[in-house]
Amino acid sequence: MPELDLRVLDDLSGVDAADWNRLALGHPMLSHEFFHALHQTSCASADSGWLPQFLTLWDTAATAGACAPPRLRAAMPLYLKSHSYGEYVFDWAWADAYQRHGLAYYPKLLAAIPFSPVSGPRLLATTDAERTALVRSALALAQNTSSLHVLFPQPREAELMQAAGMMLRSSVQFHWSNPGYASFDEFLSQMSHDKRKKIRQERRKVRDAGVSFRRLRGNDIKESDWALFARCYNRTYRAHHSTPYLNLEFFQRLGLTMPQHVLLIVAELEGKPIASALNLYSPETLYGRYWGALQYLPGLHFETCYYQALEFCIEERIKVFEGGAQGEHKLARGFLPVKTQSAHWLAHPEFSDAVARFLEREHEGIEHYVDELNEHSPYKDEPAA
Repeated sequence: MPELDLRVLDDLSGVDAADWNRLALGHPMLSHEFFHALHQTSCASADSGWLPQFLTLWDTAATAGACAPPRLRAAMPLYLKSHSYGEYVFDWAWADAYQRHGLAYYPKLLAAIPFSPVSGPRLLATTDAERTALVRSALALAQNTSSLHVLFPQPREAELMQAAGMMLRSSVQFHWSNPGYASFDEFLSQMSHDKRKKIRQERRKVRDAGVSFRRLRGNDIKESDWALFARCYNRTYRAHHSTPYLNLEFFQRLGLTMPQHVLLIVAELEGKPIASALNLYSPETLYGRYWGALQYLPGLHFETCYYQALEFCIEERIKVFEGGAQGEHKLARGFLPVKTQSAHWLAHPEFSDAVARFLEREHEGIEHYVDELNEHSPYKDEPAA
């Protein structure tokens, strides 16, 4: 591997989008456009507790003496965090333990996609040597903080992080897989009788209430649609006594800069919009992201967030629908448990040892939890061979 120049960036303005996206491999939430929108709209910024500290490796040798600029070889989305909100791998108990012992847990370093519990590359590189260089650089940078955390990396990346001295943590998400269903009814035909009946009842309630749906792709989404979505999103967050992480400008930028990845589902009653859900997708995967409603109707959440999106996946032959973190209710709707990982390094030796023991016990609990969930699969039992 040629000698690489390490640069820590607090903004992606100086990075060519095509060069960055070459490393992102088509993942919409790892794209230059997605991160840049988060930063430029202050959703992920120093003011919101997400200071970008992106690690980038540049090949300067290949262009030495030439007019061409250095070439981006590898990158790692990294943030200096002053809190643990918007992460979906919870370390609040660790922070509390630090505080009770008079130690500072924040700031910490976090490699993640803000506000998005989706799996994917965290070491944007083409070789293990480059990935290892990124991990070592992140650990070196973390020496000035309490800890380094990498959320939802790919399995090979997790192996490299563990080899570099990081601890692995398991968690569970719920994903839906599409083997090639020709229709929603064919999907339902694979489910057990009671689950199939329940889904049909839920869909019938929404339909009989007079609710209709529009599925809008990026270029079809109007300003009024984005304003509606933001209104629904804000109302639902506040109804749960939470502060919305994202703003209207961010949503609008997604529609403007990456329309090929955006799906907005709008629910209407008597010609008036009452709910909306935002999804991002690639040709292979749909990511259920954010939703909100202006009024409550039985089954409206499931129809808007799940069943409409499942129909879209079937129509577009999308193979996987990532339903996000938590939510055992997804199991009854065809989503199966999938184990995900995160990697952690703590500077304080005693706390690191304590966390290692905790993670060992937690891992055993996760294994039992997944086994129990699989025993309650919503699908029919496979016929005996």
